[in-house]
Amino acid sequence: MVLKGIEAIAKKEFLPIIGRDRGQVLIKVIHKTRPRRILEIGTLVGYSTIMMAKELDANACLTTIETHASKAKLARENIEKADVRPRIEVIVGDAVRVIPKLIGKFDMVFIDAAKEEYFDYLKLVEKKFHKGSVIVADNVGIFADQTKKYLDYVRFSGNYTSKYMPFGEDGIEVSVARASSIQITNPTTLRKSSRR
Repeated sequence: MVLKGIEAIAKKEFLPIIGRDRGQVLIKVIHKTRPRRILEIGTLVGYSTIMMAKELDANACLTTIETHASKAKLARENIEKADVRPRIEVIVGDAVRVIPKLIGKFDMVFIDAAKEEYFDYLKLVEKKFHKGSVIVADNVGIFADQTKKYLDYVRFSGNYTSKYMPFGEDGIEVSVARASSIQITNPTTLRKSSRR
């Protein structure tokens, strides 16, 4: 099985995949919301892409963005081996430049890329949300400082209902959009405190 193979590699060398435990959050969100269009920011080798795709209907579409061409190539190979049902598009490029070019709304977004850019990704992609769109952000526990602007925004702007889910020292933030037309709030005007 492809996922088990990637997990085995991750145990031997540094490969920051979401893993089985935190990955259950993605699976639960998909089961609850039945998304038709998913955007993933940070493909790496396709582990989370495959994990999500296995839970989707055949008519769903998953778009995933990876900065490094070599990683994207490996991800495509892994996805092909996994033989999942939905259509998957792997885009190579800087997400900050790619996201504005994407057309249509997304039901779910998974962010697991450059931690200091989480807020930038959100600013760009939330224009493509509808009420009820779900955004899942990984590693916001161990990278709480780097993701502070992002966390302050989803927790205190009033545009989202947001919840932190701890996994040991790390954690995932799951946020649900309250409206389809979200106005960006300057993060400096938000509450400075941040709950963990």
